[in-house]
Amino acid sequence: MFNTMEEYLDALKIEMKDADPALLQDALADAREHLSTALEAARVVNPAVSGAEALTSIVEEYGSPEETASAYQEIERRMSPALKQAVKPRSFLGSFFGVYADPLAWGGLLYMLIAFITGVFYFSWAVTGISVSVSFLIFIFGFPLALLFLLSVRGLALLEGRLVEALLGVRMPRRALFSHQGMAWLERLKALLTDKATWMMLVYMLLQFVLGIAYFVSIVTVLSFSLAFIAIPFIQTAVPHTAIMYYNGTSHYFPTWSYPLCVLGGILLWTIFMHIARGVSQLHGKLAKWMLVSE
Repeated sequence: MFNTMEEYLDALKIEMKDADPALLQDALADAREHLSTALEAARVVNPAVSGAEALTSIVEEYGSPEETASAYQEIERRMSPALKQAVKPRSFLGSFFGVYADPLAWGGLLYMLIAFITGVFYFSWAVTGISVSVSFLIFIFGFPLALLFLLSVRGLALLEGRLVEALLGVRMPRRALFSHQGMAWLERLKALLTDKATWMMLVYMLLQFVLGIAYFVSIVTVLSFSLAFIAIPFIQTAVPHTAIMYYNGTSHYFPTWSYPLCVLGGILLWTIFMHIARGVSQLHGKLAKWMLVSE
């Protein structure tokens, strides 16, 4: 028997101590929302009922912590991951060029491109929101404004998590952190300000700006060099008098025998970068999980 909702949630945490933190956060968010709503409804129907009595009947209907944990873990086992890593060939060449058949590599590359856009947006939103909220706190309407901004930060964190899971294959929360709707707005603001998860999300939004720029610059630079090396034989063949470089008034060209090496170098450069992009994106997925998962 549980006297309070927190006791039930603590018991659920213990039952799911070995589960993925993102799955645990989803389970706790669902349980907290269901129990809170059911307790409020029970008090409306019968104001004299005690919280422990109402909670007992609610738990019987919702399920014990053991049953809830088992149900969530069973659903998680049946759900296939968003991205599955390609089977690694045994040969070195197969493993090296097999990156082109790896969904995680292409997903990571796409995420690194998108991170530039999201990073600029997150940074602009965070800096503007913090500046405006702090500036208007001297007025009474500054507090609701700060509350709306912090709620938007949590919404963006959930959206970023869905993007990370879809492209990087890292399990992220699929439920927003529970926010009590019946709580006064000033109390909700205080709860958000004292919650470590809110500040971790803000730091992540600022950090994404730096990482997004680094990702974009690296992709554009490597892609430019790769395409340039691959295009050298075709450009010099199509336009024979086009010099690759001018130095001291002298035109310099790549010799004909080096054409295959130029094309091979461009392909190898991009293939190596694909491996690097896959590794970096997986590290970013771990970073996102550490900063955006509160449980």
